[in-house]
Amino acid sequence: MLAYLDPTGGSIMTLRLNPGRNLATTVQQLNALLRQLNPGYPPDIHFVDQQFEEKFRNEQQLRTLSDLFGTLAIFISCLGLFGLSAFAAEQRIKEIGIRKILGASVPGIVRLLSADYMRLVGLATLIAFPIAWLAMHQWLQNFEYHVKLQWWVFAAAGMLTAIIALFTVSILSFKAAASNPVKSLRTQ
Repeated sequence: MLAYLDPTGGSIMTLRLNPGRNLATTVQQLNALLRQLNPGYPPDIHFVDQQFEEKFRNEQQLRTLSDLFGTLAIFISCLGLFGLSAFAAEQRIKEIGIRKILGASVPGIVRLLSADYMRLVGLATLIAFPIAWLAMHQWLQNFEYHVKLQWWVFAAAGMLTAIIALFTVSILSFKAAASNPVKSLRTQ
């Protein structure tokens, strides 16, 4: 089948080849015919599936790099959050000891130490989500057929971020809350 779209002198023909015939033989016959019809211009044959593969190869590389750097960014941010919570717990060790002596529970102290960080994580997600939506929306506009961005993707990302941050902060908060208050007050 031949689909010739520009009758005023276009230089591109789109052909659909019979899938039941040998592809190599058909391409050789097509080359011979095109050289016979127009010997001054040798044919340059491209296959649609190869062009699609080439088009999406960059997207696959972008995905790989995004996965790598995203994982690295999450790891580095967890290390930073871990260090920040260790510093805050060390700064508040006397307060934690006094609260424990006055009857505060370990979950209550963990909740107290984690609440500030969770507010900051919530604020960060409120700032990041519109920027991420805009960037993803612009990126998807490069494709003829693209999906719509769903709200639940951002909700799931926010929940995952909150869980990772809560886990990171809770490790040190629990360690500080479970420590002996007498030791912390004696050294202070």
